[in-house]
Amino acid sequence: MSIIDYCQISLPNPENTVQAGSFLAHSLYSFPVTILLSGELGTGKTTLLRGFANALGIAEGITSPTFALEQRYETRYGQMAHIDLYRLTTPQARELLQASEEHCNLRCIEWPERLSLPPEDIFPESIAISLREEGDGRHLSIAFRDVPLPSREEIEEWRKELNVPPQVIAHCDAVAAFIPSLLSLLSDQYRIVRPQMLCAAALTHDLLRFVDFRKDAYPDFEYSPEQERFWSQCRQKYAGLSHEYACERFLSEKGYAALGRVVATHGLSLPSPSRTTIEQKVLFYADKRVKMDTVVSLDERFADFNVRYGKSGDLEKSKIWYEEAKRLENELFPAGISS
Repeated sequence: MSIIDYCQISLPNPENTVQAGSFLAHSLYSFPVTILLSGELGTGKTTLLRGFANALGIAEGITSPTFALEQRYETRYGQMAHIDLYRLTTPQARELLQASEEHCNLRCIEWPERLSLPPEDIFPESIAISLREEGDGRHLSIAFRDVPLPSREEIEEWRKELNVPPQVIAHCDAVAAFIPSLLSLLSDQYRIVRPQMLCAAALTHDLLRFVDFRKDAYPDFEYSPEQERFWSQCRQKYAGLSHEYACERFLSEKGYAALGRVVATHGLSLPSPSRTTIEQKVLFYADKRVKMDTVVSLDERFADFNVRYGKSGDLEKSKIWYEEAKRLENELFPAGISS
């Protein structure tokens, strides 16, 4: 699998490195997964893993396994192996990794350079982390190879296949265009986020909006009888599913189950779905900040929602959803965000 997502963050001090590690734990989608950590001595590899392990529920503080070579811990995702190849020759390093392949949902490997092969050749589905000195701090870069993502060309083909209305396309494109400004703010907090996954999620989150489309809420939408007949067939295929979960199933059928997980929780429902990853939270928030194809405040977005859906008796629900969005805004951007 080629590099499909990439994240870079500047880390001024060890405390920020621990923070970044804890945030990585909120962007895991596929197991088993191997996390590779490269960098010279003292660049913070074990410090990063300390934050990662703490966020995974490992109570005891982890230490570098340089002399033990391998240490194992129990996490909420199953067993994690922490492996250090620094003192090993290439044959010894490869032998150790072969022995660690079983019974671990997570493998964190320091000094993968000892394998004397490009990591992507040995671990085609992995998360590769590199740390280097940058002034008084460190520079962190991450290559995510663990889950596939669709190309923009694939997404365009899906839009044609599903007869997605231009108004819905414009909304999705506007959400995708808004996300980079949010990621810039999150980077300042040392949060690890997958930008390409979020872009793909924004572009696809309303692919099947017609599944539960309310004509009275969008009287200006125009679509042909042919579109309506096609959508009626789709509604039968995805019977009983809201457009969010219909889209999740569609994406999973296309081979993008992890992306489907991000899209599945972007909507408004009660009880509210659990959003456990940072990408799920950012997509939900970004979507609530875009009215049609224009970025607005949460106040304006929910005021528009109340106008469109007020007659359906959803006003009380709207208050709950607004408060949920505000709580998430405060969680993601505690220093505030301009409207």
